[in-house]
Amino acid sequence: MASSDREYIITFDPGKCTQCHGCEIACKAWRELPHGIQLRRVLNLWHGEYPRTTSSSVALACLHCVDPACAAACPEEAIAKHAENGLVTVDGDLCTGCELCTQACPFGIPRIGADGTMVKCDLCRPADGGDSLPPCVDTCPGRALVLCEIPRQEKQAHQQKLLALLKSGM
Repeated sequence: MASSDREYIITFDPGKCTQCHGCEIACKAWRELPHGIQLRRVLNLWHGEYPRTTSSSVALACLHCVDPACAAACPEEAIAKHAENGLVTVDGDLCTGCELCTQACPFGIPRIGADGTMVKCDLCRPADGGDSLPPCVDTCPGRALVLCEIPRQEKQAHQQKLLALLKSGM
């Protein structure tokens, strides 16, 4: 278990990403997700103007934010941040599928599943706290994805950096 000032995150190194989309495929296969639902996405971000353009990759899934906007927006309190490990989870029995969480998330992560409730990455953390790697991390041939336990302040800085990257490349 993580201490109360440390949380889990899957970090991403764009220099190691080959855009093979193996992480997306591993997640979909392991979770048996239907067509149209992705809990992890590989995005290609373009920078600059023609003819001086460059591109970079980002593998995006729920960041389990330090202060999750999705949880704050949920009128049913179906989304919870767990103090013991920092994970943000969804109670499908409470979720009404109103999509306010999707609108509130600055990363555009939450999706509405086939059952009409919100679905998102849960880092594939087993309920017993086991040490198995999430399939997306385990599958990445370039080791661009790494499951880490980091201090909250560092995680918050990572979130801000990712948000700035997404805004600059879209």
